[in-house]
Amino acid sequence: MMPPEDAADIAHHDEELHRRTLRKLDFLLLPFLALLFLFNSLDKSNQGLQIGNAESAHFTTDIGLRRSDLNTAVALFFAFFVALQPAGAALGRKYGMVVWVPSCMLLWGVSTALHTWVRARWQLYTLRIIIGCLEAGFYPVTVSYLSLFYTRFEFGRRLSLFYGQAAVGGALGGIISYLVFSHFPDVHQEHGDEGDPELDSRWQSWQVLFLLEGSLTIIVAVVGYLWLPHSVETAWFLTPEERVFASQRVIRDRATQSEPAAAQASAAEDEHHEYGGRDEESRGLLSSSRTQSGFKALDVTDDRGLSPHDVVSAFLNIRIWHILTINILAAVPVYAFQVFLPLVLAPLLPSSTSDDPDPALVNLLTAPPYIFGAIMLYVFASWSDNHRIRILPILCGLAIMATGLVLVVALPTTVAWAVPRYIALNVLLSGTFIASPLTVAWISGNTPSPGKRALLLGINGWGNLAGVISAFLFDPKYEDSGYIVPFWWTLACVSAAAGGYVLLWRNLKAENARREEILEKWDDEEIEMEKADGRGPLEQDHRIVRVMIDSLRRFGRLNGGVEWLEEAAQGGREGEEKMTFVYGL
Repeated sequence: MMPPEDAADIAHHDEELHRRTLRKLDFLLLPFLALLFLFNSLDKSNQGLQIGNAESAHFTTDIGLRRSDLNTAVALFFAFFVALQPAGAALGRKYGMVVWVPSCMLLWGVSTALHTWVRARWQLYTLRIIIGCLEAGFYPVTVSYLSLFYTRFEFGRRLSLFYGQAAVGGALGGIISYLVFSHFPDVHQEHGDEGDPELDSRWQSWQVLFLLEGSLTIIVAVVGYLWLPHSVETAWFLTPEERVFASQRVIRDRATQSEPAAAQASAAEDEHHEYGGRDEESRGLLSSSRTQSGFKALDVTDDRGLSPHDVVSAFLNIRIWHILTINILAAVPVYAFQVFLPLVLAPLLPSSTSDDPDPALVNLLTAPPYIFGAIMLYVFASWSDNHRIRILPILCGLAIMATGLVLVVALPTTVAWAVPRYIALNVLLSGTFIASPLTVAWISGNTPSPGKRALLLGINGWGNLAGVISAFLFDPKYEDSGYIVPFWWTLACVSAAAGGYVLLWRNLKAENARREEILEKWDDEEIEMEKADGRGPLEQDHRIVRVMIDSLRRFGRLNGGVEWLEEAAQGGREGEEKMTFVYGL
């Protein structure tokens, strides 16, 4: 038996190793990933306010287009960005985050800078389509990559810092725009729109904005090739001992998901007594040392690899389509205000010497709502991680959004009510950023297979259809009325999303109860078989795959497709498909 003092030394060493490893991940990997997403937010029309900021400085007027062309450009971006989400996620998983994301980022940085010289409608549309194609899959690939380095209930808080860059990007975009517009004043404000030779000879503020943001994106992308490791085993900033530790803790954390509910509850109680004085992250790590017998250790720490089973099971997952629907509804205000907030704020401000408010002031006022949004996201994500829940914090975020929307539509749209309406917009954006990242955290935490996880996140990326909806909801024709009609429709979407999340919560509880009832009828050996490779007594259903195989065989020339589908149908249940898996709520 090990002497108590030796056991104490080992425990102290493990805790110190845990703290040191996590600190390096938090200060060397996470901030750089957040930086990538920040520039993604700045460059992407739906995340960075860039087009909206540029439009507040007469972007479309200067290049001879209509205001409605802006909405069409945003919609085209989303059409390609959304449609290619799963494809982008699959390619990112196949070639690896380290190669795929910096390469795409480099190219969209160039495309962003090229907006500086746009002079025709087709040029604007083409650039927005190219950027949409390049950015498709960025978010699911980077989030899936981030999940390879952290355990499940360390992940939500880190994801909030990562996803919070959407809010920070909105604030920073407004601040950058303010600085650019201050140093490069709008010619329209100074001289009017007609008869001014400076319009042809002097750089416009929106040109400087596009060139600056595009150039910074290119620089960050180049650094990304050198900074990012393929896995913790190849992380340049970890020692050999830390690499092994970092890998094993993630593998063991995923292994606990294949425990039956009773065993998970027992383990949680044990770790409460044994490690009651430690925080949730430490307890989650230390409990992971109880690796289950028969656990089939998958390679869950590398950013490359995609199996046929991953692809087929992801697209045949019924639950992801439910989540996608409510995610679209919940995300409408996210994309609406990240593009059109400067245009919503403009009518609240008194006009300057020209017919329009000062664009520098408009863009500066977009910063505080995003700062509040980032703060609230971190608070709710911390609550979610500490209590190991996802759906309740999401519902609370939707409630905050609904409150802000009710205030916005209830208050008068006159300039005299500008301050109360601005406060209402701050309330609204405080809850805007909570639902999406916590939904992603739920998907990630409930999908042990990294390949399938990346694809499910890619399918969930179709939730960006909300950007297309918002582009048409916030039509310029509603500007004179303060966009009241779009606000009402947005409130309806948020309310429907809340109902959908409640239904998801009820379905998950029912599924967990059903699985527990099934396991009560199995003996220990059958349960171990299910935990090991998903081959318990319950017969696995491959009906849809078999129908697809039979259909392909009728063509006679698609043997490759038949073999691929047959490979997808081989083996037992994996990950969350196992009856021993308990869905987190």
